[in-house]
Amino acid sequence: MSIWLKYLITAALVVLISEVAKRSDRLGAFIGAMPWVTTLVMIWMFVERQAPEKIANHAYYTFWYVLPTMPMFLLMPWLFRKDWNFWLVLGTGAMATFACFGVLGLVLKRFGIDLW
Repeated sequence: MSIWLKYLITAALVVLISEVAKRSDRLGAFIGAMPWVTTLVMIWMFVERQAPEKIANHAYYTFWYVLPTMPMFLLMPWLFRKDWNFWLVLGTGAMATFACFGVLGLVLKRFGIDLW
């Protein structure tokens, strides 16, 4: 599969979601929350004849990597309500997510799940 076709389809998805979000906060968030990118990645992997184990690993690790991103989606609206600047909110959300990744990695390691 052409890399340009991958770029085109993936970019079109992001543009579609952002256009819907301009018109409806809820619908844009709903569509954006769907695992479109991960699904596309698994489709690209399948089309490019990656081993099923590799695709399964991708899905497995995606599950664990989504968890530490969740607090950001609660932190950012709270910071916006405090009249924080967009870039400061975005940076704080990113730092919080990074910290959550570290904590989750350490906690899961105790249960035999190695994310690093």
